[in-house]
Amino acid sequence: MQVSGSSASDSDSSTEFEEGGAPAEEPEAVVLEEQLEDISTDQEVTCIGGEDTLRKQSPQKSNPPLTPASVDEEEGDTCTICLEQWTNAGDHRLSALRCGHLFGYNCILKWLRGQTRKCPQCNKKAKQSDIVVLYARTLRALDTSEQELMKSSLQKEQKLRKKAELDSAQCRLQLQALTDECSRLQSRVQDLQKLIGQDKLSQQPGGSQPHFLSGLPSSQTQQKYHFQKTFTVSQTGNCRVMTYCDALSCLVVSQPSPQAAFLPGFGVKMLSTANMKSSQYIPMHGKQIRGLAFSSRSKGLLLSASLDSTIKLTSLETNTVVQTYNAGRPVWSCCWCLDENNYVYAGLVNGSLLLYDLRNTSSHVQELVPQRARCPLVSLSYVPRAASAAFPYGGVLAGTLENASFWELKMGFTHWPHVLPVEPGGCVDFQVESSTCHCLVTYRPDKNHNTLRSVLMEMSYKLDNAGEPICSCHPVQTFLGGPSCKLLTKSAIFQNPENNGSILVCTGDEASKSALLWDAASGSLLQDLQADQPVLDICPFEVNHNSYLATLTEKTVHVYRWE
Repeated sequence: MQVSGSSASDSDSSTEFEEGGAPAEEPEAVVLEEQLEDISTDQEVTCIGGEDTLRKQSPQKSNPPLTPASVDEEEGDTCTICLEQWTNAGDHRLSALRCGHLFGYNCILKWLRGQTRKCPQCNKKAKQSDIVVLYARTLRALDTSEQELMKSSLQKEQKLRKKAELDSAQCRLQLQALTDECSRLQSRVQDLQKLIGQDKLSQQPGGSQPHFLSGLPSSQTQQKYHFQKTFTVSQTGNCRVMTYCDALSCLVVSQPSPQAAFLPGFGVKMLSTANMKSSQYIPMHGKQIRGLAFSSRSKGLLLSASLDSTIKLTSLETNTVVQTYNAGRPVWSCCWCLDENNYVYAGLVNGSLLLYDLRNTSSHVQELVPQRARCPLVSLSYVPRAASAAFPYGGVLAGTLENASFWELKMGFTHWPHVLPVEPGGCVDFQVESSTCHCLVTYRPDKNHNTLRSVLMEMSYKLDNAGEPICSCHPVQTFLGGPSCKLLTKSAIFQNPENNGSILVCTGDEASKSALLWDAASGSLLQDLQADQPVLDICPFEVNHNSYLATLTEKTVHVYRWE
């Protein structure tokens, strides 16, 4: 670019400058300076007064430093073989191998035609047929490494938190169980201390136990049981046992299915004692039910034993079977452990006693082998610990058709057998009154006795040289019945409804088809409660502070009220 002007103007401006005046800026000079800034390094500028040309470089703008992101972008657009950018068309178009690495097409093709037939980046084996052309105008990979790392850390943290929560829950359960066990043991210690104090006061010389029955008052009341109502349970018969649920105010009676053609088997029928009406039938077993018992802690939880070799737990709140145990042999009797809520007992046809833990849903946890003859275990009754000052030991009283044993419950939930001195043979039933620790043993007529006998026996103990108890019993009263007993009739022993401390005994008399009510202390007959068939089971119960007595035959239930 040529710049021209008059020399006169130059001399004038220089004269003015020498005189100290400020030079006047002309418009051409301002334009000149702006244009000189845009002149590239290859442009020449001719000075005004000279013929020489000066090579003037324009000031270069400093390039900003490359950031890691821009470097990654350049590397992501560059072929790692020729270090040139790949294209989306032509010979250097974007291509990939099976391992996933990207190259220019002609570069990777030449590479694989050479001696090294491997990926230039990972050295995995590759061939020309592995080359895949990618049809992408732009390719950019999102860096998610930090995100994946955070996800992995989050998953580890969640696993650790779940494990910590599980450990915390297990610790809370263990703490609750230990707290309950500690409370139970403290209560037992207090009961034993009371019993020791009572025993010291009543202890006679020689260490023998006092005759407990002599302290029982006789029943002097004028009140009696009066007939209330009859329930027809089964038209075909074959009812066998019954029990009472205080929580639901209902009697539960075993019976065959009322619709055997459509629903064969056996179950129970609920009889409401609040309005004295029969309720629904609940199917449970395939064969006859021989034992029923309600839990004292769980509302409406019924334990049943059947000849189909099973015991079952049924919720009467939902009318469903919640647990089934296969005993392997026909089950003749059952009962709950009153000292440990989670345990139940089942008596088998061979005389064995199985112990089940409700927390173990597969099988029994202990088997108590019979001490003598192997015959059906027809009756089970649990005696709670510290129930009586005369007999503070807890355990289960097991009666077979030949003998009876008391299995004492030891620490660690082990059992120690005590064979009771009962008459061998002819036993049909064993019942217990836990508050006084008296048991009632019923015998069939035999060659030495012509009538049915119910013998009231008192539980007792003495300590051996090692300080361990030896449990036994001795007869204190005998109640006679009729001359025949073909059925396994169940009896009952219970407190007098007047709560005066006297004990009542009720036995079924097959010959007279009635239930006989006795006073335990005097042995006198109080009432003869008639039925239409032989009485098979007897159950006393209380509803709204009114006392009742129910007797069961093969078809009906008779209810009597104490008044």
